[in-house]
Amino acid sequence: MVTCFQDADSEDSAALSRHTSGVPIQPPPLPDVSRETVGVSASDTPLGDQVAADALRKMRLRGRMFPRPSDTRVIAVANQKGGVGKTSTAVNMAAALAVGGERTLVIDLDPQGNASTALGADHGAEALSIYDVLLGGHGLAEAVVPCGSQNNLWCVPATIDLSGAEIELVNEPKREYRLYEALGDLRRHRRRMEEDRLDYIIIDCPPSLGLLTLNAFVGAKEVLIPIQCEYYALEGLSQLLRTIELVRDSLNPMLDVTAILLTMYDPRTNLARDVVREVTEHFPRQVMRATIPRSVRIAEAPGFGQTVVTYDPHSTGALSYQEAALELAERAGGNHG
Repeated sequence: MVTCFQDADSEDSAALSRHTSGVPIQPPPLPDVSRETVGVSASDTPLGDQVAADALRKMRLRGRMFPRPSDTRVIAVANQKGGVGKTSTAVNMAAALAVGGERTLVIDLDPQGNASTALGADHGAEALSIYDVLLGGHGLAEAVVPCGSQNNLWCVPATIDLSGAEIELVNEPKREYRLYEALGDLRRHRRRMEEDRLDYIIIDCPPSLGLLTLNAFVGAKEVLIPIQCEYYALEGLSQLLRTIELVRDSLNPMLDVTAILLTMYDPRTNLARDVVREVTEHFPRQVMRATIPRSVRIAEAPGFGQTVVTYDPHSTGALSYQEAALELAERAGGNHG
């Protein structure tokens, strides 16, 4: 049994509730689709169960409209623990939103540049990147590049230069507001150029709570937290929530925890089920219904410069991220554009 929240139940639950006052959490229910309505029978094998579950997902997703937000949603995807599916979540949620018709920009704020790789964006040493925006005096609009042939999806890549940005930012004035100001400049630029506004800006944070992540929290209005379905992945959640609370109190009162997404979920293990149960008990309004399974397709897609949503759109991983993206879009409501 997982017990990592046992000593701080009320404190962490109260902290998280203070971050979610301004965002409607519960999305509309999915259509009432059962195995019978799609002609899928029950199975006694894991593979058969997975095929049946994927058929239900396809049925639920078919023809669904993604509600466009009334204003640009800026979402930081953050977890200071590495290996929890943070970058996979950032790029695949962004790709799924783009497939759903949402104009989406990914800002790669991780010096490893993995999001840039997955989106097929050039992030060699000579490429204009988020480093040049934060420290080089360039505007964010200058660094935006399209993501391959996928419509509605753009990226601001990260280069190796970003690895030294934490040290270089220390003595800079308004160091916490660099990304916030760049985002404001981008909005004004798009209005001047009479370009359509962006629906989503997804920020892939580094696996730490340093100045880069702080910039993301100041620039964003929402935080999406991916959590691996393993015991150790939960241990840092309390620290992350306390950091978000500090940012909210002193730098960005608009910051809210929008969602917690459970990743690398394997329903065959007792540990995964225990993690899901415990996180849901403590944060019932924030945990997303959709879960992301362990998937070879998700892992191998970046090797082809793609997200799993474009690499294998009918795979379990792609369908799971599409389901999660729709749920995220519906949590904020909005009007169809």
